[in-house]
Amino acid sequence: MKIIACNSNRPLAEAISAYINLPLTKASIRRFSDMEIFVEIEENVRGEDVFIIQSTSYPANDNLMELLVTCDALRRGSARRITAVIPYFGYARQDRKSGPRTPISAKLVANLITEAGADRVLTLDLHAGQIQGFFDIPTDNLYAAPVMRRDIEERYDGQELVIVSPDVGGVVRARGLAKRLGADLAIIDKRREKAGVSEVMHIIGNVDGRACILVDDIVDSAGTLCNAAVALQESGATSVSAYVTHGVLSGGAVARVSASPMDRLVTTDSIQATEAMRVSHNMEQLTIAPLIAEAMKRISDESSVSTLFD
Repeated sequence: MKIIACNSNRPLAEAISAYINLPLTKASIRRFSDMEIFVEIEENVRGEDVFIIQSTSYPANDNLMELLVTCDALRRGSARRITAVIPYFGYARQDRKSGPRTPISAKLVANLITEAGADRVLTLDLHAGQIQGFFDIPTDNLYAAPVMRRDIEERYDGQELVIVSPDVGGVVRARGLAKRLGADLAIIDKRREKAGVSEVMHIIGNVDGRACILVDDIVDSAGTLCNAAVALQESGATSVSAYVTHGVLSGGAVARVSASPMDRLVTTDSIQATEAMRVSHNMEQLTIAPLIAEAMKRISDESSVSTLFD
């Protein structure tokens, strides 16, 4: 078993390596002067079970190309099996035709990864579960909910909680976490006028006098979460926090969260935190390194991954 770290999230790769007690394989992943990507694996990988750790986060296209070129280098180096470990799978929000003459980019990226030489994929909280079916190779989709549940139980012990879905599409995710915590469920009904802009309409469920926790898979502009936090506060919530798997946080999202009524926005380290996130007073990260490392060990040992969530 060998682990190769690309450049998107080196700290996470090092944490996974430390958990498994296996040093990262030496590899050079660099740019030519015109920004073409060059990959050289500096150790023998012939007949090895190799895991490439690479989120396709910002800059998404560069990180995706790093993953593809690394897969090709390993395939040509005669690796026995190549597993693409993608903690954050970019382009996942384009999982269907949203209008005439628009792409299904998630399927395109799945095809690219397969054709580059990956034999299987390991990822975390896909934006839409059906994306697993876009791959023609085995795909394991892990869930961050157990990691979030442990943190919520430690921090909110004894408080009356309500788990809140910021939109109708996230109800299944929020309901699953609410069931694990034995908490009630509420839903934000919103109307989106255009991409990147959301307007909170009303709240389905009782949040008055309770601690509210918003749950989602991706926070990008953070407009939806911030609007939801304001609505919950106006409806009598004693506190509002948010737990989100992937902290994309593009543009002015960090400043928007810092100025919002949210006590805490907690993300995982599937995407490496920026300096602005690290110094923010109300943003934190939970590590998913042990979860991914355990899944990698089970894949290598040919044992069950699903029992991680039993």
